[in-house]
Amino acid sequence: MRIQDLKPRSGSDTLRLGDSDELVIMENFGSLPQGELSLDNHGLIVICTGGMAQFDYDGQQIQLRKNDLYLYMAHSVVCNFMSSPDFNCRQIWFSRSELWNINMYGEVSLADLAYLKQHPKVHLSDEDVTLLDDYFQLLCRRMRDQKPLLYSEIVRSLVSTMMLEMLCMMRRDKEQKAQLDFLEDSTSGFHRRRLADKFMRLVEQSDGRLRRVDDFASQLNITPKYLSAIFKETMNRRPSTVIQLFTMKAIEQRLRFTDMTMQQIANDLNFPNASFFGKYFKEHAGMTPLEYRKKYHK
Repeated sequence: MRIQDLKPRSGSDTLRLGDSDELVIMENFGSLPQGELSLDNHGLIVICTGGMAQFDYDGQQIQLRKNDLYLYMAHSVVCNFMSSPDFNCRQIWFSRSELWNINMYGEVSLADLAYLKQHPKVHLSDEDVTLLDDYFQLLCRRMRDQKPLLYSEIVRSLVSTMMLEMLCMMRRDKEQKAQLDFLEDSTSGFHRRRLADKFMRLVEQSDGRLRRVDDFASQLNITPKYLSAIFKETMNRRPSTVIQLFTMKAIEQRLRFTDMTMQQIANDLNFPNASFFGKYFKEHAGMTPLEYRKKYHK
């Protein structure tokens, strides 16, 4: 299943910002896709409003029940869907580019992404559910009325505020789990997680200028093989995937919000030349840097 396959394109339960797939809100979604879901450029927020669903998320079995919040991260694989007849949920689909538009990139840290990868589900309290329901109803109402001159800005502002509330709920859940982990964790497991956390901080600090796993392993005084092993164990991902994610973030930031030339960006991010930089970006974004700038430059 792809986001392009979602039907209807618009209507009472499926709302899009314009007619694009950059931001899609689904108020009632009672069915699950067949086969597998694997999105390269979109994230997905699911709030279960009734029934139960079960699926595999990058090899981890997830069960969703009423008042569970689940976040799908791009490049992950979801498959083996099952659900009860009364299952229903709300969904928010958003592209990587839309995260820039709603100003979420500056709020979400690599540590947040790491935690969400390990713990993609949060059970909401009654107060959380009421709060998010108020946001969701207002968001849907505003998306149905496209008359205001600042329609897009209003919608994005509401989505951004709603996501910030979810981020607070996730961080609260993270703190509670961290306290339990500290009490239960073995010394060796704690050491591996600290190495994984330090690797992610180094990637974030490099701002796209380092792209080899070997470089980060050297800074951690461990072998690239060991770094890959502990990251696979703690995050179920390859270190290169995280490096690529933040390299693309660094490039997109320069293309969207600066007037740097392609050569200047290539030099700033330590690419061999502008041609290599262009090929790297097109391979991961599906368009050239100039095409991306023309589409999204502020």
